[in-house]
Amino acid sequence: MDNSNYVSLTLARTLERNLDVVSNNIANANTAGFKAERADFQDLVEAHLGAGGRDSVSFVQDAGSHIDPRPGALLKTSNPLDLAISGDGWFGYQTATGQTAYGRDGRFTIDAQGLLATTTGAHVLDAGGAPIAIPAGTGGGLSIAQDGTITDARGASLGQVGLFSVPGIADGQRLGGGLIAPAPGSPPATAAQDVTVSQGFIEQSNVEPVLEMTRMIAIQRAYERAMKLLEQDDSLRQQVLTQLGQAG
Repeated sequence: MDNSNYVSLTLARTLERNLDVVSNNIANANTAGFKAERADFQDLVEAHLGAGGRDSVSFVQDAGSHIDPRPGALLKTSNPLDLAISGDGWFGYQTATGQTAYGRDGRFTIDAQGLLATTTGAHVLDAGGAPIAIPAGTGGGLSIAQDGTITDARGASLGQVGLFSVPGIADGQRLGGGLIAPAPGSPPATAAQDVTVSQGFIEQSNVEPVLEMTRMIAIQRAYERAMKLLEQDDSLRQQVLTQLGQAG
């Protein structure tokens, strides 16, 4: 297989990866707090000696992906357990396996253990990184201030929802359910600055469906061109072999 085939194959492979990413974005266009993902690619240049001296061939290499942290629009729900973040901050969660993760989906509930949790069961963390206990019968009378402080109907403080600054979140790993684990080796999360929460609101997905559909169409067309190049190379090779056979 010559270099032109390898170039087309590496391009097709990375386009398939990009198509998967865009498809997942579109599928989560209505998922609260979802952050779009962007595929990353880079050139892999290989030098070799051609007939006229040293040449190089540029291949396409998958370089992973990153999370687009841009905020989504806020939607009013009037549910006292719904929270939306304004600013560069993240909610902290504890998964069922004890792993700490982060996200922007603020559709909270009170689970059977009396702990503030996400709709998928992850526990919401307070400013100190511990789960938040909500006494029975206070769910409907909760008031949550802009700094995340939770008070009951009598004004008693029940805790404070943690708002975190998370370095390396853009390169983090999706765990499902709107949870993101920071990239390995990232600095630890710290208290976010200049960040507020709004009670009775949720943050919508930052996916823009029309733009994602445009990306999908462009990727599909590029993939078709890559496949066409492969077909043309195969056809040319067959012609050459046929002519050589006839000449022999």
